[in-house]
Amino acid sequence: MNCNDFVELVTDFLDGALSEGDERRFIEHLAECSGCETYLDQFRQTIATTGELTPDGISSDARQHLLSAFRDWQRHA
Repeated sequence: MNCNDFVELVTDFLDGALSEGDERRFIEHLAECSGCETYLDQFRQTIATTGELTPDGISSDARQHLLSAFRDWQRHA
């Protein structure tokens, strides 16, 4: 698994929705990649701060700002 695959699977991992094989690969990658470990920790902190992980829980402006930031981040990753 590479870092891009890891990022794509983070929400499924946190929701407990990965297959056994994908979860194993996710955890193996996590053990070897400090950057993805940091990313997962930041994701968990964001969830804890916001209290939920749904688009309905934030304003339209905030949602657009987050989507824009994510798109910019993906282009530079």
